[in-house]
Amino acid sequence: MKKLLITGAVALMAMSANAQLQKGNYMVGGEFAAANFGLNQGAGYNFQITPQAAFFVQDNWAVGPYVKLGFSGAKGSPTTFGYGVGALSRYYFSPGEQGIDSLLKHGRFFVEGNAGIGGTTISDGGASANGLDLGIGPGYTYFITQNIGLDASVKLNGNLGFGNRGTTSAIDFRLGLNIFLPSRKAMSNIKTE
Repeated sequence: MKKLLITGAVALMAMSANAQLQKGNYMVGGEFAAANFGLNQGAGYNFQITPQAAFFVQDNWAVGPYVKLGFSGAKGSPTTFGYGVGALSRYYFSPGEQGIDSLLKHGRFFVEGNAGIGGTTISDGGASANGLDLGIGPGYTYFITQNIGLDASVKLNGNLGFGNRGTTSAIDFRLGLNIFLPSRKAMSNIKTE
């Protein structure tokens, strides 16, 4: 068992810095905190957890589902519970594509977009709504190990309400953690090396 653990650790450290973003690999994790700088009247606090999983369909480009659960409110206002489900697309820029040399050699800039169905429920029985959730924004992933990345991003999010509430939008600052898992093919290549 000890030999297997040592072999696995050496194999993970032997992977190149870009191996985690190769076609066929997986990204699992999510965003665990969000600070909302509301663009609407009554902006306040916002906490959200967004588990996500993605598959790299091409080098540097991942797509997959997400689930969003959170709550928010403002001083003197009832608490609002948010929910959503949808798909995301994330593209990591190669160092040459970024237009600048990477300030931190252990990270990559990305842009992410999402679309799905989401909504809100207000604690005092107020105007709840659901609608089309859309979001887009840049971010940066800092790889603390070859397979674990810390994310920071800024996203413009909007909800095109289908119910009794109209369109809403906000700019969110988000922090997250993702684990990058190699495909079976990548693992077999590592074992043969």
